[in-house]
Amino acid sequence: MSFTLDDLAALIKARRNDSASTSYTKTLLDAGMPRIAKKFGEEAVETVIAAIEGDRSALVNEAADTFYHLLVMLEARDISLDDVLHELERRTKQSGLAEKAARGAKE
Repeated sequence: MSFTLDDLAALIKARRNDSASTSYTKTLLDAGMPRIAKKFGEEAVETVIAAIEGDRSALVNEAADTFYHLLVMLEARDISLDDVLHELERRTKQSGLAEKAARGAKE
């Protein structure tokens, strides 16, 4: 497969310049962060439900929706996918437990 999250992020960025009448992405960006965050939250919950129910096809579809809406949210805040990947790279230089302890995370 040649389609990547970088491709999706670039497509979302390009849609900033589209007309809201032809682009769902543009309608989300125009609606602002409350709408974008709400859609991301809805998709994240639907992804969790699909995972719990064990429906592989639904999980794939909902995960795709979640990735998309997360990238729209990041674009709306001018945060690149690379910014997130750099943070993940930084975190993976130590064990997950050590990283959580360093952040003071409780779970």
